Amino acid sequence: MTDADLQTVGILGGMSSESTVQYYRGIDAGINAERGGHAAGQVLIRSVNFADIEGFIADERWGDAGDYLADAASDLDSGGADFVVMATNTMHRVAPAIEEALSVPFVHIVDPTAAAIAADGLDTVGVLGTRPVMEGEFYEGRFADHGIDVVVPDADRRQQVHDIIFDELTKGVVTEESREAYVAAIEELVDAGAEGVVLGCTEIEMLVAQADVPGTPLFDTTALHVADAVDRCLGVAASQ
Repeated sequence: MTDADLQTVGILGGMSSESTVQYYRGIDAGINAERGGHAAGQVLIRSVNFADIEGFIADERWGDAGDYLADAASDLDSGGADFVVMATNTMHRVAPAIEEALSVPFVHIVDPTAAAIAADGLDTVGVLGTRPVMEGEFYEGRFADHGIDVVVPDADRRQQVHDIIFDELTKGVVTEESREAYVAAIEELVDAGAEGVVLGCTEIEMLVAQADVPGTPLFDTTALHVADAVDRCLGVAASQ
């Protein structure tokens, strides 16, 4: 395979730009690690207005969100993407609308994450993310399809985790106080039966690393989604 034979990945981003940057850099770095030299990914990015997305979430206008993101994803399709990834967990709630609008594969963020969890032999994980992720059937149900059970923090902790994402992480703000809160949340999930914890927001990797909780496996959805995208770009068999 020559570099010209790389598959083109379409990134549906802007939710927030912090996570989109991680996807872009991660895909380029993954391709370069395999090919060397100045090799990088063939990437299309369609970035949306995060203010619109935040409004859809706050008002629970999921139908409008699906239409909005389906239109944006179609731009990637018509632009030549061979497959599409969306650089956010929360908006996978409207993944069916996006999939319906595409003529190319849409790679759901839960699937490579679930594959990594299964490879580690785990069947119960905790989830940290926005409230729609922690409370929504769309996320828990997708894991259930892979035979994986999910536990989430209590209501007060869910709100704290959610607020840190929107008030800090999506703006590139990282504080020690918030890191300590997330570590405490992880410890509580383990006490509730989690064998590992899913970082179910694409910005959480900015705040918490495996070194912060060495005894608990962390599953970074951003890193796992990016790795799957790199494999697809290279034509390597990827998760289904």
